[in-house]
Amino acid sequence: MAARVGRGPEAAGGHAPGGTLGGTLGGRTRVTTGLWGRAEQQDFRSRVRGALLGSAVGDALGAPVAALSPDAIREAHGPHGLAEPAPGPHGPRGTVTAATQLTLFTVDGLIRAHVRRDTGAWHPPTDIHRAYLRWAATQHDWGPDERRKDNGWLARQEWLYARRAPDRACLTGFADEVLGTLDQPKNPAARGAAAAARSAPFGLLVGWEPGLVLQLSTECAAQSHGHPAAYLTAGALAVIVHGLTRGDSLDAAVQRTLGLLGARPGHQAVTDALQRALAAVPQGPPSANAVSALASGEGLGGRGATQGTDVTGGTGGTGGHDAENALAVAVYCALVAEDIPHGLRLAVNHGGDSASAGALCGALLGALHGETALPGAWLADLEGRATLLELADDFALEMTQGPSLHGPNVSSSGWQTRYPTDIG
Repeated sequence: MAARVGRGPEAAGGHAPGGTLGGTLGGRTRVTTGLWGRAEQQDFRSRVRGALLGSAVGDALGAPVAALSPDAIREAHGPHGLAEPAPGPHGPRGTVTAATQLTLFTVDGLIRAHVRRDTGAWHPPTDIHRAYLRWAATQHDWGPDERRKDNGWLARQEWLYARRAPDRACLTGFADEVLGTLDQPKNPAARGAAAAARSAPFGLLVGWEPGLVLQLSTECAAQSHGHPAAYLTAGALAVIVHGLTRGDSLDAAVQRTLGLLGARPGHQAVTDALQRALAAVPQGPPSANAVSALASGEGLGGRGATQGTDVTGGTGGTGGHDAENALAVAVYCALVAEDIPHGLRLAVNHGGDSASAGALCGALLGALHGETALPGAWLADLEGRATLLELADDFALEMTQGPSLHGPNVSSSGWQTRYPTDIG
């Protein structure tokens, strides 16, 4: 059972799920994390590692087929589709995309947000935005700029300075220092899954209430993707991961998410997608046809939702790239997965956004089962695995032992050197 620790800022500061973070978290609002036992800390760290590594593994698995139709996937990888990580347009097997890069910077921003509470400047969306601006620098700089004192350790990782098919809305959303908000979002027509693909880390804030996790993740998604379907998909993914990290079943986590989404304007596309995913599960054995139907946004009457029994073959449609459809694929595949490799294979073999669907499904399965359920052979070749592990452990350390790492009574400045908050 995952650690069920404390309550988030809603308990401490009276934050209403439908409000804004700026009003409640702009001051010294306290987030309580309760007492962590050793077993709880170990379970939490395993789920954090599982979510981050699982997302990266799914991203890397889906990247080589992200631009291919189902027919092209079978032509390139055989009649059953892609079954193992393969070389892709960005490099050898295990190479990740911008989704993993941005996920890492999401974690970096969340750690800094919690460290910044010591200074009295408590506004997590700003810290996340600054982290995304550091990612944006990796997309045009040759390497780390040692003159930037706000980089911390993550932005000094040389391997991150590479363009890996970043979503255009991410590039334009973080091209300047203007902070997009839900009232004035960046790229209001952007409906893709890139914001959702970087949002699993918000769900790892187990000391926060689900409503606040939804609020923070949607606010940060709107910094690049302003369509309600895009930022609410990001919020839905975060809340589902939050439930899994707390020890809920996947079905229970999805049901709670549906309840929270129902109060949000513009939720219908996302709630419909989640309902389609749930409804597809009892329709028959797991099938690529069902996945293709979900990827293309078809309802239960669609051919893919009712036909086919092959795990990775099938004849589904071309699919789409809307965020809510990628989430529907991820949820369905996680629900029917026999194990993590099986779920990820299902999630990427379709004509939709395979890399994002793989990343979302990997985050769900990793948070659900923990790091030890991930396939070792796939992890061995995963680009940036050491960085992912180090950042995951730092996040778990901050969440469970933050007061011993920083604060007015802590003399060591090592943590603040890794995650500086007094500049930029």
